[in-house]
Amino acid sequence: MDQTDERIVSLLQENARRSFSELGRLVGLSTNAAAARVRRLEADGVILGYTIVTGQDVPGPRGGLEVFIDVRLDADTDYDTFTARIDPIPEIVDAVHMTGPFDYLLRAFTPDTGTLDQLLRRLKKECGAAQTQTRVALRPR
Repeated sequence: MDQTDERIVSLLQENARRSFSELGRLVGLSTNAAAARVRRLEADGVILGYTIVTGQDVPGPRGGLEVFIDVRLDADTDYDTFTARIDPIPEIVDAVHMTGPFDYLLRAFTPDTGTLDQLLRRLKKECGAAQTQTRVALRPR
């Protein structure tokens, strides 16, 4: 990848709906040359696909809860096992290995307290959490 390819990728990350003519104009190539570059980037696996993100897909408060969950693992659960078990849980958007009395700090979004309760039960039943402590965000900065 050269600088032009990097610029094309950056422009497509900003707006994947840019036309080849717009891309070409922004990077100093003809429409056909820009299209050829994009097709090569796709063929080379640099660009893997295009997607649509809706408000439903973006984590955030939108009437739900943003929560921070401190997790202490049980003695039989190692860190790799725990992270593998929480990876498929869509409510959890971040997990940080911590020092101190807890092993992990999780950031999660749930639509309501019932879903939060289910998440906490799942962490203990399926993921190897021995103890949790949950804090609910009241408002962003």
